[in-house]
Amino acid sequence: MTAQWIDGKVIAATLREKVARQAAHYKSMHGQQAGLAVVLVGNDPASQVYVRSKIKMTTEAGLRSIEHVLPAETAEADLLALVEKLNADPTVDGILVQLPLPPQINADKVIAAIHPDKDVDGFHPVNVGRLATGTGGLVPCTPLGSLMLLKTVQPDLSGLEAIVLGRSNIVGKPMAQLLLAESCTVTVAHSRSRDLPALCRRADIVVAAVGRPEMVRGDWIKAGAIVIDVGINRVPDPASGEGKTKLVGDVAFAEAAAKASFITPVPGGVGPMTIACLLANCLKAAAMRRGWESPVF
Repeated sequence: MTAQWIDGKVIAATLREKVARQAAHYKSMHGQQAGLAVVLVGNDPASQVYVRSKIKMTTEAGLRSIEHVLPAETAEADLLALVEKLNADPTVDGILVQLPLPPQINADKVIAAIHPDKDVDGFHPVNVGRLATGTGGLVPCTPLGSLMLLKTVQPDLSGLEAIVLGRSNIVGKPMAQLLLAESCTVTVAHSRSRDLPALCRRADIVVAAVGRPEMVRGDWIKAGAIVIDVGINRVPDPASGEGKTKLVGDVAFAEAAAKASFITPVPGGVGPMTIACLLANCLKAAAMRRGWESPVF
């Protein structure tokens, strides 16, 4: 068996096109674009690249991009004041504060300060509660994108056994909640779990989000399982020359692809879906605030 690739680039492009169509419809109904405010504090190179990509795709999707770039020495109180200003701004529908933040700023406090209905990252405790209770709200983008990829190859997940490797608030926990909502039987594994290979071998769905390069080996995968690799790790690449690096996931791709039915590549799998779902969340937030049901999700 050789797994088919789940092409996140193609699926994300389709979602962005859908957002763009609905964003144009939204503008025609309300006379203004849905607005996404992105706040970057400091000069972390990876964050700068990621934010530039978000801004570009926001504009291409027909949404209004509002950027705030603050110096690394920004005080926590000043950032909280900006968040409060954006909460009150009727032209801002979604707020994203790029993580990580400088050490003098408490990220949890900043996340809690964002109005839940503008929290396009889906990290606010209210949105966490809404996800856990199945009462709507905004869902974290990476697990949401992972679920969408899963459902392109297996629309009905009911009754399947799933394992989520990782219990972070950003991916692992919300991913488990999404799979529960699809009526999967869900195991959440982590650093204290015993016999991870055996736990994985039971699973019809493996979602790897641990941040350890190629930790999940091929003999951990049940024949015919679907593998969603959320990890993105930069490692040395001797084959390309001294000092060169490459990106790999949390799954040993070639080994797992020999056992799975479907698998996401790294890069080009989950990554593109994260930004696409961010744009969809912004449009959903705008629609929710104005009583218009967005058909994006």
